[in-house]
Amino acid sequence: MQISDIKKNADLKMHASLEALKGSLGKVRTGRANPALLDTVHVDYYGAMLPLSQVANLSLLDARTIGVAPWEKGMGAKIEKAIRESDLGLNPASQGDLIRVPIPAMNEERRKELTKVVKGEGEQSKIAIRNLRRDANEQLKKLVKDKLASEDDERRAQEEVQKLTDKMIAEVDKIVAAKEQELMAF
Repeated sequence: MQISDIKKNADLKMHASLEALKGSLGKVRTGRANPALLDTVHVDYYGAMLPLSQVANLSLLDARTIGVAPWEKGMGAKIEKAIRESDLGLNPASQGDLIRVPIPAMNEERRKELTKVVKGEGEQSKIAIRNLRRDANEQLKKLVKDKLASEDDERRAQEEVQKLTDKMIAEVDKIVAAKEQELMAF
């Protein structure tokens, strides 16, 4: 393995950590409706547990309401039950073929609780990024030990990995701050 491979690998994995953070923060519910909130809901469809998006059409009806239109007539009750039993704290209501899922307004206590969750997710991402830095540095040291790279090359590569780490951690801080702003906006 070359120094460039180690740096490229660390870069790819750190970007993957950022994407994972964005995905997990996307599931943190703000006061605004977003069909992605229902991504974790699975429905019993003839014995198989399928994601809600595979048995119904999800749409925004307004800023605080998600519309769920089942593709099959008989699925309405099962979808409603799955949403209600999920840990999202939502209370769907049927309106003919359409299921309306109102998103309750946020109170101050819930905002503070979600802010802690967001900060915790950010910290987990930072830990993952630092672990990737440590792994890259260990691989660089192994190259020097195996006499495949000089100590100067190792030092330069470690500085580049550190700069990348600093950049990624700053990006995590920016993402977390943006999500906290979003939580406090409502």
